[in-house]
Amino acid sequence: MTQRRSYDAIVVGLGAMGSATLFHLARRGVRALGLEQFGPEHTLGSSHGDSRIIRETYFEHPLYVPLVQRAHELWRELEGVSGKSLMKIVGGLMIGPAEGMVVSGTLRSAREHRLPHEVLTPREIRERFPAFRLQGNLVAVLDPRAGYLDPEACNREHLAGAVAAGAETHFGEAVLDWSTSGDEVRVETRSSTYAADRLVLAAGAWNQKLLRGLELPLSTERQSVFWFDPVGSDALYDANQFPIYAYEFKAGTICYGFPRLPRGVKASVMHDGPIVSDPERVDRQIRDEDVEPLRAALQPVLPELSTAPVREAAVCLFTNTPDHDFIIDFHPQHPQVLMSSPCSGHGFKFASAIGELQADLITSGRTAFDLSPFRIDRWRR
Repeated sequence: MTQRRSYDAIVVGLGAMGSATLFHLARRGVRALGLEQFGPEHTLGSSHGDSRIIRETYFEHPLYVPLVQRAHELWRELEGVSGKSLMKIVGGLMIGPAEGMVVSGTLRSAREHRLPHEVLTPREIRERFPAFRLQGNLVAVLDPRAGYLDPEACNREHLAGAVAAGAETHFGEAVLDWSTSGDEVRVETRSSTYAADRLVLAAGAWNQKLLRGLELPLSTERQSVFWFDPVGSDALYDANQFPIYAYEFKAGTICYGFPRLPRGVKASVMHDGPIVSDPERVDRQIRDEDVEPLRAALQPVLPELSTAPVREAAVCLFTNTPDHDFIIDFHPQHPQVLMSSPCSGHGFKFASAIGELQADLITSGRTAFDLSPFRIDRWRR
C-alpha cells in the first residue's frame, strides 16, 4: 500500500450527491479527491436509469420547495457550463383523491410558496393530455415547472467540471476504513491511504457500512423500474402532451412516470420493493410478476399504458430513513466527517443544490438552508 498526498477534502461515492459536492468543492479551489468503488456510470446504486423527476410543488413538505428552486437554478447553470442539455421541463400532474397526500400536499406547497398551479378535473386532463383517463373521484394538480433530468448526464457533467477545476477522481477504488486523529481524517483503500481535513460520506446504500459506531435507522430497498412500449400511440406519450406524473393509487403510495424516452415510456411504483440486508447481494433479475403491481396501479389513470408490453426493466436501490427525509449532518463523534443524504428515493432532483450546500458546510460550517429536519438527532430526541 502506498501513501498519497493530503487533500483538503475527500468525497466517498460519486453518484448524484458525491459528484455534485466534488464539483462545488473544486470550483471553490478546494483540493478535493473523489473515491468511487465502481466504475463511471455504473448501474449498481441509485443514480442511473435515464430519467429522474424534478417538481416544484413538493407534496412531501413545503420545506423542500426553496431547495428544489435552487436546484433548478444550478441545473441550468451546469447546462451553461457544460453546453449539454440536462433538464427538460414538460409539466407534471400530481394525481389522486382531493383529500389524499399527493393532491393536498401539492396544494399546501403551492399556496404556501405562491407557486403557479392548476387544479384539473378528469375531463380537463383528457382534453389536454389524452393518454390520461382518470376514473372515479380523482383530480390532479398541474405543476408547470415539473419535468425530468438525465441522471447519467448530470453526474457526468458534475464530474467533468470537478476535474476541470482541479479535483481528482479515482474509480474502482473501494474504501476499506476511515479514522480521525486530531483535525485529520485518514481514508484507507486497497491501494492507498489518503489524508484530508474533511471527509464526505456520500456512498448511498453503502454509507451504513461506513458509519462506524452509529446505529442509524436506515434500510435499503430494491426498486424495480420498467420501460413500456405502447403500440400505435406514439404521439400520445410525446413530451409535448404527456407530462411527468405522480399518482396516489392507494393512501400514501404512488406510482410515477415519464414521457416517451429512447428506452420507452418509463414507470414504477414508489416504495413497493423488498428490503435487502446487503447492497452487495441484491437480486437484480426482473421477473414477470414484478410488473403486475405497477400494471394494476396504472390502470385507473393510464389504461392503455397499463397493458403495454415491457421493453426494458432494471433494478435500482433506495436508501430510506423512517420519515423519508434526508440525512445531511456531521458525525456526532467525528465533526470532520459529513454524512451525506440517504435520500429515500426522492433526492436526485436536489443533487445540484445539495452539492452546493455541502460544499458550504465543508468550507465554512454554515449554509443558507435550514438543515435541522435532516439532522440525525431527530431520532434521539
